[in-house]
Amino acid sequence: MATPLLAGLAVAAAALAGRYGIQAWQSLKMKPPRPRKFYEGGFQSKMTRREAALILGLRESATPAKVKEAHRKVMVANHPDAGGSHYLASKINEAKDVMLGKTKGSGSAF
Repeated sequence: MATPLLAGLAVAAAALAGRYGIQAWQSLKMKPPRPRKFYEGGFQSKMTRREAALILGLRESATPAKVKEAHRKVMVANHPDAGGSHYLASKINEAKDVMLGKTKGSGSAF
């Protein structure tokens, strides 16, 4: 007689725990992400690898594939055709070139 009662209580407890777990997961997913810290500061006259990595949001030892992906994401957000600045776009392109080892002269057109 007690066995079905205990089994029912166990099932009810598991259902409640599952419900609260799902609610906790959904509230965690709905939280806004922490804002990322971006590179704050002016540009140096000759871009270094460190500065290029900071602009693209990468490590200095990033692979070429990661550099290209980060460049694409940053460029989409700052492209001149989408209301971005030509100056920033040239600096983002220069950062990609520095990270890939394709530096040519001074780099930026500005």
